[in-house]
Amino acid sequence: MSKINVGINGIGRIGRHLLRLFAEDEDINIKAINDINPDVKNWIYTAQYDSIYGKNDLPLKIEKGKLKLGSNFIDTFHKKDINKVPWEELEVDYIIDSSGVHKNILLSREILNHGRVKKIIVTNSPEEVDFTMILGVNEEKYKPLSHNLISASICDATAIAPIAKLINDTYQIESGSVTTLHPWLSYQNLMDGSSNSFSYPGNIYHHYALGRSAIGNLIPKPTTALEAVIKVIPDLDINSFNALSFRTPTEIVGSADITFFTTKETSVENILNLLEKFQQKQVFPVIKLCNKPLVSLDFLKENHSVVVDTRWLNVVNKNLIKFVLWYDNEYGYSCNVLRQLKYINKKAHTIR
Repeated sequence: MSKINVGINGIGRIGRHLLRLFAEDEDINIKAINDINPDVKNWIYTAQYDSIYGKNDLPLKIEKGKLKLGSNFIDTFHKKDINKVPWEELEVDYIIDSSGVHKNILLSREILNHGRVKKIIVTNSPEEVDFTMILGVNEEKYKPLSHNLISASICDATAIAPIAKLINDTYQIESGSVTTLHPWLSYQNLMDGSSNSFSYPGNIYHHYALGRSAIGNLIPKPTTALEAVIKVIPDLDINSFNALSFRTPTEIVGSADITFFTTKETSVENILNLLEKFQQKQVFPVIKLCNKPLVSLDFLKENHSVVVDTRWLNVVNKNLIKFVLWYDNEYGYSCNVLRQLKYINKKAHTIR
């Protein structure tokens, strides 16, 4: 099978992780990168030096006016809109839009309608896509001929959905509560200020508390995690759930505190057996079990979608199930995007 020709739109936190992962993968050929930052030397700097993950010896440099990765040249652009990049001229088959800007999702449809690339994968969970994919949950429902604008969902849903599907399929979830603890993000403020929207540049997010200092504060906020989960598990009723998120003063690794009330009775032993069987037979590294006395940073660079902390697994009155989950919201999520890209490409070859 020939290499997968990709373009990256947006070299932020996720875009840089994808650049590093793609660079290390022999199946991937990076053809183009677009980002509004006009300084490519700054791209290289941020790809090679990271305050969270440390130094990376990525062989990047500028040569002949282009970005050079090892022996391969990558075309670079600084367009605000994704459709202004000549992806098709560079033989890009798949675009990963990691810009986080909602307008680029709408413009992605224009690119696809004109047949300029095969597929576009977005690293968030918008409504305007053809399909939202979470591995270990609904990848078998992907339709290569009609699903062209694809959402890789969000880190919280990538972690929660596999557990929710397993419990719902086996014990039927009637209601529940989800609280996510999400590390700070780059658009937050070091000191109190306006709550600027990242997805809609120039707009102010109505939840003003997000404009408060990310340092030293737990910031309660609404979350789209549950909506993202229900996109891939439509049997669940969003009106039967409570969802809340705390933006935490930590730099990496997310967690989720989940309670499910089920129609069918169960026990801790049954739940553990269910999780262990899934872990043994899973095709992708989705669920991992852990019972060690670990803390959030111990899960840095964890590539599984979700780690179930079995120390806190509990069943009350046979119907109320308690979970505590961990997930690397950057590297781990990016590993999922890479696996989805490969899965989509493999499906494209099987229908020929």
